[in-house]
Amino acid sequence: MPEINTDELDEQQVQLLAEMCILIDENDNRIGSDTKKNCHLNENIDKGLLHRAFSVFLFNTENKLLLQQRSDAKITFPDCFTNTCCSHPLSTPLELEENNALGIRRAAQRRLKAELGIPLDQVTPEEIFYLTRIHYKAQSNGTWGEHEIDYILFAQKNVTLDPDPNEIKSYCYVTQEELRELLAKASRDEIKITPWFRLIADTFLFKWWDNLNNLKRYVDHDKIHRM
Repeated sequence: MPEINTDELDEQQVQLLAEMCILIDENDNRIGSDTKKNCHLNENIDKGLLHRAFSVFLFNTENKLLLQQRSDAKITFPDCFTNTCCSHPLSTPLELEENNALGIRRAAQRRLKAELGIPLDQVTPEEIFYLTRIHYKAQSNGTWGEHEIDYILFAQKNVTLDPDPNEIKSYCYVTQEELRELLAKASRDEIKITPWFRLIADTFLFKWWDNLNNLKRYVDHDKIHRM
């Protein structure tokens, strides 16, 4: 594996690079584990290294979507606006549980607490709804990138927020119209958004958003959407 100098990077974020992600093949079959660092190096991604991830879309009872702006400390896609929470299940017994994506939903609960300070009892795995999966690849810079099969998770709850400033620069709840304005700003390079959020917003998000009370009709656990 390539040697990368991490001295210039945020110390707290560098510690997280030791976490063990779940390695998968293109059909989301588990084939092993590797560090978060190795999974996010473009040099390895170019050789096909692929890991499991999730993206949470949390709505309040007014049907507004919670967005976050990633902190400047983040190693990949710093300062970018994105959906509520994006991360990885870890290669641990609790988060490897594949039945009904329970391990993924547990990981989402953990990261909602870690990033946004949402108490564990406010969004439980049972309240997180697994819709479908997308497979995408994106470079953050010359060194770091993403190559993931991303589980799309929805939840609708009013929650208490206490964000970790090392993870999150800002956050806001948006209506559909406000999100469209944000996407337009990103198209004009006035702000930055993450590539996976752009992909999901351009393809599925507004259709799903219109059907928050009827999401079951859009569940597709068999197909992996190649983006």
